[in-house]
Amino acid sequence: MIILEAQHLSHSYRIGGRDIRILDDVSLAVEAGEFLVIQGASGSGKSTLLSLLSGLDKPGSGRIRIDGRDITDLGEDDLAPIRNTAIGFVFQAYHLVPALTAIENVMFPAELRGDPAAAEKAAALVNRVGLADRRDNFPHQLSGGEKQRIAICRALINAPAVIFADEPTGNLDSASGQAILTLLREFQRERGATLVLVTHNPEIAATADRVLKLVDGRLRHELPHAA
Repeated sequence: MIILEAQHLSHSYRIGGRDIRILDDVSLAVEAGEFLVIQGASGSGKSTLLSLLSGLDKPGSGRIRIDGRDITDLGEDDLAPIRNTAIGFVFQAYHLVPALTAIENVMFPAELRGDPAAAEKAAALVNRVGLADRRDNFPHQLSGGEKQRIAICRALINAPAVIFADEPTGNLDSASGQAILTLLREFQRERGATLVLVTHNPEIAATADRVLKLVDGRLRHELPHAA
């Protein structure tokens, strides 16, 4: 079953009085439960594509469907609940709320949807990633690896069908990065979720079901499992 689909996506940014094309006629389809890696050089459009697919930004042209629903033209009021329930996003820079503790950051998406079990679910996730003793720490009191584990818990608390991860190991040392990838893969397999991950790391790409390569904003290669 196709869980995520993009048709003829193009996108430009206006810089210095001229339009710079970032994505040019990109189409793709992702199966439910698939682990897809997006690779490409800096400036190739990887992060822009992820932002469009996840509804964080709108394409200049083309269509995007998540779980059969076209999200392309939805307004913020309709997009917000989809992003909060159907989608989880893990950023390279963590994007934790500085004024909230670790456990409060994890709870936040569940509280937004009025989930009465938000605290219980957050505690279970934080325990699962080995940070029970850090749950009341604020982000500035956590290491990079700890912040990213909390960010993953936050992304997963509403059991999204699709998890997007933009260079989730980019700011981490190799050991912490491997731990983060292992966590994402464990959660993805257990929940039958789809994982769409942007990375420069060929070792991570080698573990994917499929690798999509962008070159200058165009889809040039779509490869099966690198092994």
